[in-house]
Amino acid sequence: MHTIDPRPDWNDYFMAFANLAATRASCVRRRVGAVIVKDNMVLTTGYNGAPRGMAHAAEVGCLRDRLGVPSGQRHELCRGLHAEQNAIIQAARHGLSIAGGTLYCTTHPCVICLKMVINAGLVAVYYTEGYADEIVKQILAETQFPVHLLQKSAGSTSSPAPGPQPRLPIVPS
Repeated sequence: MHTIDPRPDWNDYFMAFANLAATRASCVRRRVGAVIVKDNMVLTTGYNGAPRGMAHAAEVGCLRDRLGVPSGQRHELCRGLHAEQNAIIQAARHGLSIAGGTLYCTTHPCVICLKMVINAGLVAVYYTEGYADEIVKQILAETQFPVHLLQKSAGSTSSPAPGPQPRLPIVPS
């Protein structure tokens, strides 16, 4: 009788896809990957980087770096899209319903991505690395949307920006 290594559980399996997607990222600050899953099947993947046809930050430089903008702030200055955004956009491009699906992402979604995830009808998020966005905590408290931290596995490719992550002020309620 042959023995095989134990199969990964579903969370580890899908997070491995997100880690693989992160290897395609072109952001000079952090490499993030995402995968949207429904009924234990991968529907779409995404990674952070510039839109189709635009030069990547690695080629032209990062405006946010030049201006000293901390991670988690002034998203509109970034030439790239987040991995979660790209995964949702891929579903739209291909006419796939992701309502009822789950997002696996190497990094906790920012406030913009979390709002997109909620409105896209996803039912949960799993991530392995934090992100400096205090405002997202308010949305999570108000919506009770399920976001789960998974233990980071060997071979993960996402990497945070160097140095300490700043804390943003919480918007008054």
